[in-house]
Amino acid sequence: VQLVESGGGLAQSGGSLRLSCAASGITFSRYAMTWTRQAPGKGLEWVSGINRRSTSSYYADSVKGRFAVSRDNLKRTLNLQMNNLKVEDTGVYFCDWAGYRGQGTQVTVSS
Repeated sequence: VQLVESGGGLAQSGGSLRLSCAASGITFSRYAMTWTRQAPGKGLEWVSGINRRSTSSYYADSVKGRFAVSRDNLKRTLNLQMNNLKVEDTGVYFCDWAGYRGQGTQVTVSS
């Protein structure tokens, strides 16, 4: 199982970033997927989830209306479009599949 996140970087408050998670070695469509994040000095926080067939998606209150999750089962990728970024969105973002987690991608939002 390999999950590789990408797309992180530095953004200004109000800006946008698009994260991706590329999966290999798994039957990607078998399970729902989630994004979690870890802010500096804090614990893991669930951010968003999407079911197997993309018919339902879920968001933490802190990102609702600003983030959009999507997946492409044929390409085995999970995406997170992050708009209107806030400083408090800073952290390492991880994708999760069936209990596996990638290495994360750093998102830093400056004011």
